[in-house]
Amino acid sequence: MPRTARDVVFVDGVRTPFGKAGPNGLYAQTRADDLVVSVIRELLRRNPSLPPERIGEVAVAATTQTGDQGLTIGRSTAVLAGLPRSVPGYAIDRMCAGAMTAVTNVSASIAFGALDLAIAGGVEHMGRHPMGEGVDPNPRFISEKLVDTSALVMGATAENLHDRFPAITRQRADAYAAASQHKVAAAYRAGKIQADLVPVAVRDATGAWGLADVDEPPRPDTTVEVLAGLKTPFRPHGRVTAGNSAGLNDGATGCIVAASDVARSLGLPARMRLVDFSFAGVEPEVMGVGPIPATEALLARNNLTMDDISLIEINEAFAVQVLAFLDHFKIADDDPRVNPWGGAIALGHPLASSGVRLMIQLARQFAGHPGARYGLTTMCVGMGMGGTVLWEKIND
Repeated sequence: MPRTARDVVFVDGVRTPFGKAGPNGLYAQTRADDLVVSVIRELLRRNPSLPPERIGEVAVAATTQTGDQGLTIGRSTAVLAGLPRSVPGYAIDRMCAGAMTAVTNVSASIAFGALDLAIAGGVEHMGRHPMGEGVDPNPRFISEKLVDTSALVMGATAENLHDRFPAITRQRADAYAAASQHKVAAAYRAGKIQADLVPVAVRDATGAWGLADVDEPPRPDTTVEVLAGLKTPFRPHGRVTAGNSAGLNDGATGCIVAASDVARSLGLPARMRLVDFSFAGVEPEVMGVGPIPATEALLARNNLTMDDISLIEINEAFAVQVLAFLDHFKIADDDPRVNPWGGAIALGHPLASSGVRLMIQLARQFAGHPGARYGLTTMCVGMGMGGTVLWEKIND
């Protein structure tokens, strides 16, 4: 039978507060899969008109799929969250773009008609599972010079970007990083971020219980002067520091996506429509440029230019990577369309979970911009990739 692609809409999204990775972080005593369970349960609580048995898939991303991030985490967390046993699930890995890929995968299935509705998200507990844990890179990468050794160290790839784009100085990167911190602080003061956070019960090293209800990483008092004094761990006299990069973090995200007609029939909100998406490969040594070709392909395919884009949520793995994107598209460093509430340099970047955080913030921002039409969520991806999703605001 002939098929017609269906419109796919972003219904709702939530995330845990992001924590600092390590023995003293928010989630040092909390399992990764339990973070995902908290997200799934909160999505159902906020959307009571959604019958759990209608969920056609649970796709959960994790970059390090071992321990409490293993066991086909999409399916295992569906069971742990109390979803009907008839609801399937799976795990996915595209490093930093894991949750983004989870959303695009299930959305493609919905558009095709194989599913009506799905939950997609990601988790990373970098305190328990540091990036690269248990990985055994094939020696051919180096022996056959398929990639430079720097390709396997994300901070080193950021230093390579500074080499490629000398106009992006450390001072400029530090200024961008400080601005991100200040924008997050302003968004918190205005109550913009808290609405999408799932409070999580946590224990500290002594066994005492507490409640995680705000992000742990932000440093609202950050100044350019403070950042200028930080060390450059990836290269002597380099330009990449802990202050102009995202940190090592723990956290989980999740969202509901559905066919637009299904959302309407169930009385679910439709916050934005997925228009198109694109993933692109680049040289692994400069993986930070990945969002550029992914975005170029997406705009060209939809006969759009950057002037048509009202809002841009770009993941701030490194300030230099964001600035390279902005320079390419001739966007000012302080363009109000870009990360209006700050980004990962302040909030944190729990790898595979971050793509849905971008979507959550974009959906909220659409609601506050009556004249907006199109928005982008975009990010660089380890091993030389980039991903971009084009969204359209839905006007009631």
